[in-house]
Amino acid sequence: MATDQRRRRADAERNAETVLAATRDLLAAGTVPTMSEVAAAASITRMTLYAHFATREALLEAVVRRAVAETDEALTALGLDALDVDEALDRLVRTSWPKLDSHRKVRLAALDHLGQAALRDQHDAAFRHVEQLIARGQEDGAFRTDLSRDWLVATFYAVLHAAADEVDAGRLTSDAAPQILVATLRSLLHAR
Repeated sequence: MATDQRRRRADAERNAETVLAATRDLLAAGTVPTMSEVAAAASITRMTLYAHFATREALLEAVVRRAVAETDEALTALGLDALDVDEALDRLVRTSWPKLDSHRKVRLAALDHLGQAALRDQHDAAFRHVEQLIARGQEDGAFRTDLSRDWLVATFYAVLHAAADEVDAGRLTSDAAPQILVATLRSLLHAR
């Protein structure tokens, strides 16, 4: 009996993973899919899809959570605390930009369907890396202290997302963004 339950649980987890991957792929292609389109892309029934995700909003939230978790894992692996703040900033941007760039369409769909506040709430795991770096830079005297840490973190992410918007609009290339972001963020963060 326990083996059957484990098998069903493993099947359910595989189905959920397949659904998240299919949804991300559909979003990356530039469409906000219906639940029927997600079910078809994941090769499951709508009933199975709804068993995992009751609404399209719940599905989008799960896709965003997954994207943030992947970014958090990548940033955690950098060991930023062992680096000088400028090198840490450089690595943080150059590691987080490709993640954001690959999830630009997910971000746009989440903004449209979940709203700014819900999207911001999902980012706490990734925000902590920026917060910790800015705190360390302020304590070391390398980063400005005339503005609050919260404001600098919010501005950091606003600049990152502005770059994503510029790439979407065709005014900035994805390849040029990291260098521009590092230069912009250094000028923003460094103590005068």
